[in-house]
Amino acid sequence: MIAVFATPEDVETAFYEAIARADLAALMSVWADDEEIVCIHPTGQRLTGTDAIRDSWRGIFANNPRLMVRLSRGVRWSGMLLAVHNVVETLYIGDERRPHGPMLATNVFQRGASGWRLLSHHSSTAADRDAADTGVAGERNANTPRTLH
Repeated sequence: MIAVFATPEDVETAFYEAIARADLAALMSVWADDEEIVCIHPTGQRLTGTDAIRDSWRGIFANNPRLMVRLSRGVRWSGMLLAVHNVVETLYIGDERRPHGPMLATNVFQRGASGWRLLSHHSSTAADRDAADTGVAGERNANTPRTLH
């Protein structure tokens, strides 16, 4: 059964929950049915296409079966067919209490015939821990969606 996601937020939630469960099938179900999907991990390697992304996450789950990502400071832009979320990710591995990160992630979502899907996920190490935690002066309220034109 193909999951139908009503909102980009539903897709994002399902993506990070699948990571927490190390559920490769669930994680792959959130991606758009497009060979041009892109995933960039903090290591900087760009993966394009379903097979490359699946193989990468399979390896991540094999080496780190318990990952939890906490999101904060989300900034969102949304339109009728496309939405972009920029978030701060804090990663917890296994039983470690000390977080890894912060990392900055941009998730791009596309609306199609079967609802919303993830088109691109790009996560990279934040250059400045304080900037990632506090934002920059003049930043809009992180919970206020912006409309794409």
